[in-house]
Amino acid sequence: MELTVGTGAAPVDAVRLRRLLGVPELAWLVERTRRRLAAEQPLTGAVTLTRPTPDQRRGAERLLGRVPGGGRSLTLRLEAVDAVLRRSGISPDGLAAAVIALTGPVTLLGPARRAEEDDWQAAFAPIEELAAERPALAAWAVRLRGDGLVRRLAVTPAAARLLLSHTATVLRALPADPAVSLPAFAARVLDSSHALDERTALATVTLSGIRALTGFPDGTGAQWRRDAWASAGLLRDELSSTVLALNLRGTPALDWMAEAGEPAVLTLRQLIRCPPASTADAIHVCENPAVLAAAADTHGQDCSPLVCLQGQPSAAALALLSHLHERGATVRYHGDFDWGGLRIASALLRRVPWLPWRFTAAAYRAAALAGPVGQPLTGHPAEAPWDPELSDALAELNIRVEEETVLDQLLSDLV
Repeated sequence: MELTVGTGAAPVDAVRLRRLLGVPELAWLVERTRRRLAAEQPLTGAVTLTRPTPDQRRGAERLLGRVPGGGRSLTLRLEAVDAVLRRSGISPDGLAAAVIALTGPVTLLGPARRAEEDDWQAAFAPIEELAAERPALAAWAVRLRGDGLVRRLAVTPAAARLLLSHTATVLRALPADPAVSLPAFAARVLDSSHALDERTALATVTLSGIRALTGFPDGTGAQWRRDAWASAGLLRDELSSTVLALNLRGTPALDWMAEAGEPAVLTLRQLIRCPPASTADAIHVCENPAVLAAAADTHGQDCSPLVCLQGQPSAAALALLSHLHERGATVRYHGDFDWGGLRIASALLRRVPWLPWRFTAAAYRAAALAGPVGQPLTGHPAEAPWDPELSDALAELNIRVEEETVLDQLLSDLV
């Protein structure tokens, strides 16, 4: 909305106005008045210029017909300026009409800001439509609207709407099954193989949506981002994501390693292109490589099939365990008894159903009270959906129990 001189307004004497108010030494006064008009503030009270030049003082004296006062600053009352313009006939409608005649229509900031905010609200429509279709994204859509990320990345409402429209297009096509390279997917869905390149605004917002869609846990770093993309079937790198396994069978390479009782390092590429063709009835899963190494040393080829996450479940680990579960294997999981261990276990449980393997409140109490006093817990508490009493037990005893502490018990279950 703009403030202009109305059609019924008295004419302004433009020549005299430019000589009196439109001179460079009074530009500061015109600009201050214009800002007040834009903010819909009254043209009353004083305006002050600190450290005025002699020319600026003389300009004010010519305007008012008197010396405006001494001191280091220059102060003018807007009512006095308005009165001079009206009495002289230069601007019969006063100061506001004079400033508009000199500088043009004034855009009112209040309506402009409200209109811009309306545009920002409308920019999120593509994401809200997506959330209505996929309720799993509803909480993410609310968070995205409120956390300021989109405003920082897009800057303008028009750019934000385009960004979120593309984000919705990508998320509607996920998860990709079978998995596909990220550039190939971007070329197919967005007509550009580089649309989802690392660190772009679209990649940033889309990745946050993927995590909401798949439940992928918090993290940082390039490997974490690769695994987060892979959780939705988009592969940045098929070789860097790996998982450790012992005595799995179903490919020539796995069969050979199982005959030797040696651990195998499986890449995401191998698991996508040639997943194990056979499986055991039960698969044990541990968190730490030390457990798998000890199992290989102790039991060799007689060890039950064992998979190691090596911390947060990687894309390769999720691909392998999902495949084994779908083929009918019962997955049994054990991890460190600490808050981080509970978060890792929960992250896996969101993707692959599993049963606890000595990973309950009773097992924790027995381990914590039987061995030497362990280190106290650190970090924020976490839930244990498979056994809610486990979280309570950790909070009560406040003792960290690593897998290596109960290694003998775990090994006894693997034959």
